[in-house]
Amino acid sequence: MTTLALFDLDHTLLDGDGDDLWCRFVLRHGLVDAGLQARNRQMGADYRAGLVGAEAFSDFYASLLAGHTPAFWAPWQDRFLAEEIRPRLPDAARALLASHRAAGHTLVLTTASNSVIAARTAAELGFTCWLATELALADGVFTGRVDGVPNMREGKLQRMKAWMAGQALPAHALDQAWFYSDSINDLPLLSSVGHPVAVNPDATLHKHATAHGWRVIDVLGKALA
Repeated sequence: MTTLALFDLDHTLLDGDGDDLWCRFVLRHGLVDAGLQARNRQMGADYRAGLVGAEAFSDFYASLLAGHTPAFWAPWQDRFLAEEIRPRLPDAARALLASHRAAGHTLVLTTASNSVIAARTAAELGFTCWLATELALADGVFTGRVDGVPNMREGKLQRMKAWMAGQALPAHALDQAWFYSDSINDLPLLSSVGHPVAVNPDATLHKHATAHGWRVIDVLGKALA
């Protein structure tokens, strides 16, 4: 039977938050209005506190791409990977992935970030299976809205189950699955797998993980609370 090893991205395998890094990146290059920096800071704080809705969070970062085609963003995606992402992928994260590959597990990246932000990172880390928030297009141009269910909170579990069904994997495969995450936002999926692992968790997830006897590990080289 297929054994799944599922991985969040931001603050789990990546030492940083891809949405925040992307917003700062496009601001720095003058690709979006400078006034969005304050909204980005607030969005990040609300996300960490679990105060922002999945649609509002996802639509904000989708709006940064509005009015342009995927072809327009492609070279910027390449620069973003080289300048912002690759230096923030620690050796310990790559080693963790390698250990699951060596065990013959099927690795899946599942991130709340949208597909434009996450695509190059998924490839860099060697994922052939990955889930992200999808973005709507109209006449080949990004609309600034999300397409379908954001891959976040309960949506991350919903999307994972849909992906598993498409792979002809039974729902009970989650009973033997691993899932690594830093965030209380991922509690629905963490609570559904047989091997939940908190990676440099936020304070709320750390408390929950400790109370439930979950593993708590350091992948990013930071002291655990």
